[in-house]
Amino acid sequence: MLDTAVPDFSLPATSGQTFNLAAQAGQVVVVYFYPKDSTPGCTTEAQQFRDLHGEFAAAGAVILGVSRDSLKSHENFKAKQALPFELGTDADEAVCTLFAVMKLKNMYGKQVRGVERSTFVIDRDGVLRREWRGVKVPGHAQEVLDFVKTL
Repeated sequence: MLDTAVPDFSLPATSGQTFNLAAQAGQVVVVYFYPKDSTPGCTTEAQQFRDLHGEFAAAGAVILGVSRDSLKSHENFKAKQALPFELGTDADEAVCTLFAVMKLKNMYGKQVRGVERSTFVIDRDGVLRREWRGVKVPGHAQEVLDFVKTL
């Protein structure tokens, strides 16, 4: 998928929004997928993107966090963490499937299907320019920002 145009997609998002990729033309789009609202790793990741949001905006980038959680869960998470960007809900996994982030994971000795923590950067022309899969949270948002600044 790298260096190819990303098909348009829409997701219900926080703040009564519908996130539509085509509507972001001319901006860099950072889409990060995470397993679950209000869990330790996902909270830390969201906080890091929040803390660097001004720099992402200055670089012409829009951030969208995506998980399978409900809009109600997203709204609570967004409010509690004071997130300045929207969270999209992908309950039917259509966008998760588009980006191939659904994986079998081991949780307490059982195999479960879940979202692999992943981030994608789409350039101003809608072309996927970078992907990170199996993300480790510490320093990740800064690494993404550093890449966005090269576009």
